[in-house]
Amino acid sequence: MALVVAVAVLLRARRTREATRADAERRAPRDPFDPGQDTAGDPRLLKAGDLVEYLGERFFVRGSLRLRQGGFTWSEHYLDSMDGTADGRRWLSVEEDPDLEVVLWTEHRGSDLRPAAGSLTVEGTTYRRTEHGTADYRSEGTTGLGPAGRMEYADFEGPGGRSLAFERFLGDQGRGTWEVSLGERVPAGTLVVYPGGGA
Repeated sequence: MALVVAVAVLLRARRTREATRADAERRAPRDPFDPGQDTAGDPRLLKAGDLVEYLGERFFVRGSLRLRQGGFTWSEHYLDSMDGTADGRRWLSVEEDPDLEVVLWTEHRGSDLRPAAGSLTVEGTTYRRTEHGTADYRSEGTTGLGPAGRMEYADFEGPGGRSLAFERFLGDQGRGTWEVSLGERVPAGTLVVYPGGGA
């Protein structure tokens, strides 16, 4: 009988400690920019077959580019609007440098812009060049590219979280054509990720 009582007391003490620890973890200070705190799903884990929602618009992730420049990596995801009304190609870029930065990109067509200048004005907004380089990529799902290759990019930043980007994919025949996109930073907590059925 004493053994039964001792086991019951030990189990009760253990449950009390676990409940206290769980309460402390819930109250512990947390990084407000941690994507796991206020975003449904982790954009760092996006892949073909997932669904994302941003400001009421839903997109299928058709494919992804996994890019690497030295030890730095980031991803770009090709999106297809569920209602089919999006004008032009859309991409979602995801990188940590060191904080998580998610940008929604829209193709900018009908322009002969080139990234030669240090600043460019597009649709009344002036952007200043911040980066230029090359990276290796792996392609997954539908991207319109081969399974692997090399690309060149030039990034420009504007006011209010707006961005301008140039990319061209380098093939056996030399340099490809510059693709121009305008981007808007996706604030934490506004992107919802619905993982697809695949692993």
